[in-house]
Amino acid sequence: MSSSQVLFSTTTVTSEVTVESQSPPGSYVSGNTNSSTSTLNVAAQQTSSLSLTSTIPSPSPTISSSAVATSTAAVSSDLSSPSVSSDTSVTSSASVSFSSQVSSSTSTVSTTSQSSAAAQPTASTSPAIAPSPGSNGNTTNTETVTSTEALSSTTTLINTITTVPDVSLTSLTTSEVQSATISVTQANTTGAVHTSLETSGHTSALPFPTPVFNATSTLSLVQTSTLTGAGPTATANVTTIQAGNIFVAIQTDAPPSQVTSRGDHPVPTLGIQQQQERLQTNKFYANFFLGDQTAGTWTHPYSVAWSKGAGETGSWGLAVSHIERDQLAGSGSRNPSLDAGDVGFFAAPVGIQSMVLSAAELDANSTLTTDSLTSFSVNVNLMARGAQNPTITFPLVQGMAFITGSYGGGTPMLQSGIGITNLTYAGAVVGNTTYKYRASLHDGFDWLIYVTPANAFYNENSFTLLTTGEIQGPSGFGGHIQLAKVPANSTDAETVYDASAGAYPTTASISGSVSGTSGSYSISWTKAGVTSQQLLMFALPHHMESLAYESSGGITDVQLITTTKGMATAIRGDSWTLDEPNLPIDMSFAPWSPELGSVVSVSAAAEDAINAAGYAELSQNISQQTNVGSLYYDGKALAKFATIIYTVNDIANNKSLALTGLALLETAFALHVNNQMQIPIVYDTVWGGAVSAGSYNGGSSGVDFGNTYYNDHHFHYGYFVYAAAVIGYMRPAWLSEGSNAAWTNMLVRDYANSVTDDEFFPFQRMFDWYHGHSWAHGLIETADGKDQESSSEDTMASYAVKMWGRISGDVNMEARGNLMLSVQQRSLQHYYLYLGNNTVEPADFIGNKVAGILFENKIDHTTYFGAEPEYIQGIHMLPQMPCSTLTRSKEFVQQEWDAYFGPQGIKPVEQVGGGWRGILMANLATIDPVSSYKFFSNSTGEFEVDYLDGGASQTWYLAWSAALGGSQAGSGKVRRGAAEGQGRRRTATAADEKMRVG
Repeated sequence: MSSSQVLFSTTTVTSEVTVESQSPPGSYVSGNTNSSTSTLNVAAQQTSSLSLTSTIPSPSPTISSSAVATSTAAVSSDLSSPSVSSDTSVTSSASVSFSSQVSSSTSTVSTTSQSSAAAQPTASTSPAIAPSPGSNGNTTNTETVTSTEALSSTTTLINTITTVPDVSLTSLTTSEVQSATISVTQANTTGAVHTSLETSGHTSALPFPTPVFNATSTLSLVQTSTLTGAGPTATANVTTIQAGNIFVAIQTDAPPSQVTSRGDHPVPTLGIQQQQERLQTNKFYANFFLGDQTAGTWTHPYSVAWSKGAGETGSWGLAVSHIERDQLAGSGSRNPSLDAGDVGFFAAPVGIQSMVLSAAELDANSTLTTDSLTSFSVNVNLMARGAQNPTITFPLVQGMAFITGSYGGGTPMLQSGIGITNLTYAGAVVGNTTYKYRASLHDGFDWLIYVTPANAFYNENSFTLLTTGEIQGPSGFGGHIQLAKVPANSTDAETVYDASAGAYPTTASISGSVSGTSGSYSISWTKAGVTSQQLLMFALPHHMESLAYESSGGITDVQLITTTKGMATAIRGDSWTLDEPNLPIDMSFAPWSPELGSVVSVSAAAEDAINAAGYAELSQNISQQTNVGSLYYDGKALAKFATIIYTVNDIANNKSLALTGLALLETAFALHVNNQMQIPIVYDTVWGGAVSAGSYNGGSSGVDFGNTYYNDHHFHYGYFVYAAAVIGYMRPAWLSEGSNAAWTNMLVRDYANSVTDDEFFPFQRMFDWYHGHSWAHGLIETADGKDQESSSEDTMASYAVKMWGRISGDVNMEARGNLMLSVQQRSLQHYYLYLGNNTVEPADFIGNKVAGILFENKIDHTTYFGAEPEYIQGIHMLPQMPCSTLTRSKEFVQQEWDAYFGPQGIKPVEQVGGGWRGILMANLATIDPVSSYKFFSNSTGEFEVDYLDGGASQTWYLAWSAALGGSQAGSGKVRRGAAEGQGRRRTATAADEKMRVG
């Protein structure tokens, strides 16, 4: 994949750019660690024109200047004169820096291309990515490439005035225009695109251990006649749920005593003010307390970042950016060995300072703090040197229509790295409470500035355009200032914004209920400012699909594009209600599909095959596989054996084999409950969570996939929670023994807690109720925001919550898990799993069928552990569980199979080896269960044990493919509402003692 060229511009410039690169200009280079290098020299030429127009009150003529770029020069056009026209030079530069190794011999290639930029950008909804030339090496394994690409042209704004006495501020009347009297060469739209993966906190290990496990002993099956109360005593299948409030506490006490506490987490709480709620670790604003606190935060459709003296403005305020779809940088070409789409990567540039909310008092001695950290919001405070209170507080809430700064007595400075052509006073709104100004930027877009002063005697003549990059307000200002971008070609956006100006959200809360097979949830915002105004909030595509009728009346036609979530639509209202009418209530442990429901009855031949495979796999050393020094691998192994035990009990009807395996599984699970595994869990009192002890005492951040740093907790703990649900189903008495239930609830509270006032764990650490899916990235700064790789393990974690709630008797938890699964089904089809008619993501990208890694600011069709088609597609398949067919529809699986693993695909399945082969063939059961069953039953002679990954079993894959249609019994399915696990039961016989895989 490649993205070295200048792919976007919010201004039109004539320039010549030469880029020198020491490696192929790829967005992600994969290699097999060969030591050779490749050098690519690229010379690019751009031809375009720039026209800047400053509006002057009639009858003054139009002022314009045109610039032709050659190298470096400065421009000064006195726009206050009646008529000025100039042709001059502008500063323009672009640079690319790469460092990589690729598996090819040293070579030099020269490439020249030409492109043209439009005179002015528009808020295009076209999903196409701007093309860019590039090249790809035919390499295989993953290799991290570190590179930052400077895009578009760079100019320096001339901000010579930093403080002006109030008396010199220009007097304005309504609609009067101020034009910049100190100008610069052109609009600055410089941004950086991070074309590599930031691997800090991530390991390059595959998502499963790869050794092949053989039987280590001959099982001695228990005699069920000697057991009392053995086996399931109640059905695991239900068809309806009633839960009036699904957000109630799971448990409120401390973690079990065997989980010791530590107060020395390796990540400090940088600038976080004390609060009562447990701190959030995986939410959208985490960059504000990580690293140097300058990486971006995406609220959608805007992003914000602390300027900290950097960027074009050199400001110390909060920079606000909005990126149009035509500004996205794509790889420009596909890697034919990896990508079925036209590009394998796209990203929005970072560092463009569209507008900045700052104050004259902020400087190099300023500090940034945060408070009121919640699941939906945070307060970011900028403190001037020596100040007792914040100079500016920014309440940041997901989806907010205005970026709001609350000033506590400073001198407002509104800056722009793009450049401001003029400032217009547009009069008072909200009954002389809120005052409106319009800033026209050099890129052709307008930004609205709403000023709501605390002082009733505010003088609307208080804001002056000092330079093309700076507006100054009155000293000692108290009140709040709001920014909003006007979409291109919008006829009534200002009217819509006016109707909500002055009001802003400070936080949000969520409520939800389930009735029958339907569920709904409501997001309600706490409002501040001019509270008589109705809030305006932006909704993402999956919100628009599920918005309830009572909330739909607030929909407006104001839309702004987001970076990776498609078009956002502004909705009036202080709350939204969203409906999910088809919850997967009847999904249980058995193979399931939307069409068939739960299926437990398979053919006699399939039963025999399942029993043979189950006997062999339960003869493996369970304790060894479930204690390998990794919570992730341990959990996967425990879940694997739990699935085998359920399968032989309920589908193969072999109670004695199931109970024999259950005893071994309970012993292995107890090792973890007692915290005696190789690397134990500790309770982190700093951030409030159950974490691996692996990264303490000098351990790297990447130990166990970054678990100590709160990476991937839902992936890891979901497997344990599922295994606990199976054990509790098989032997209900286990639930009340020792701390089994409390320990399992601890894990659920860590990654999917249901309340905000838990003393020990935050609310919903991983799942994001605004985005409709989880974020896996924890306490590690990242330039492109939070990310997640495996959408399927995300849904597995919610499925585990659902099943543990059912078996443990927590109806609210079960209902909540069902609702989460339905929300994920909806969101994943837009943002992760792409049908050919997807209109949310760029058209050039959706051919890849899956995201790869979804960030808040980019999508990269790759993985952290390697770049092979089976890795990238397969990480969104594993584990194959009942929830897989909910999110991965038949239509999607067929399109993906044809593109990648079918006979005409990029890598036909016969060319895939190892555990990935088994994952792909189990996935095939969704559309071709007969072929899948034939493979796993070895009727074609293709199956090998090493086609099973460390978290998968032949036992389950046989049952899965048979139940979905590969080898069903004549009356073969338990339809919705039918009892589960009531088939004939086998007792131990001499034949059972001799069972082996055929």
